[in-house]
Amino acid sequence: MIELHTPAEIDEMRAAGAFVRDTLTALKAQVAVGVDLLDIEHAARALVAERGAESCYWDYAPSFGNGPFRNVICLSVNDAAQHGLPHAYRLRDGDVLSLDFAVSVDGWVADAAITVIAGTPDPADEVLIRSTEEALAAGIAAARPGNRIGDISAAIGAVAAAYGYPVNHEFGGHGVGRTMHGDLFICNDGRAGRGYRIRPGLVFALEPWWAKTTARIRMDPDGWTVRSADGSRAAHTEHTIAITDDGPVVLTA
Repeated sequence: MIELHTPAEIDEMRAAGAFVRDTLTALKAQVAVGVDLLDIEHAARALVAERGAESCYWDYAPSFGNGPFRNVICLSVNDAAQHGLPHAYRLRDGDVLSLDFAVSVDGWVADAAITVIAGTPDPADEVLIRSTEEALAAGIAAARPGNRIGDISAAIGAVAAAYGYPVNHEFGGHGVGRTMHGDLFICNDGRAGRGYRIRPGLVFALEPWWAKTTARIRMDPDGWTVRSADGSRAAHTEHTIAITDDGPVVLTA
């Protein structure tokens, strides 16, 4: 069931959004050549415990994963596009790392992701990351009362098309509230004017992601990590958005 939240509830969600934002900022500062993914995972755990928050990933067992997920953050390297399972791996020069983090604070969830580069960046990887950031901004701009979900999808997909990146339709944005994945799916490509009408009270995550040269994906043996089928590098950017009478508010910005 798609939920509509009151202005007071949206205000309560801001604490979770601020914590997710601050945590990703702190973890981004730790990304460097030689840093182990497990060190980032443990740093995230410490921040969650210090805040008294509840991880949305710990013990998460959806139908598409090999649950439960016994970590508090998804860390996806290079051709890993989604749900990267933290493991013993030291970042190498030029590695592309996506950090996807979701928690519940006082019963309300926020979800966001960033993609960064360890060490010396490849310009092509910088363009890939920038495309997802621009697509997210375009999707947010389209998330206005009276528009439809298809308008968001079309805005995101248009940015991907302009850069020449193919879009996978299996994973995308979703409703957010008391749980991390609510009943609203927002594809990263679509047709304007179609789908559920956007109205004040909706809260959802938008998460443009794609790989350089394929829309096809494959799953790692760990049952979680989603990779580009051809090994091309991927990027992922995400914010949690609340729709108000005045338009979209980015809770994780």
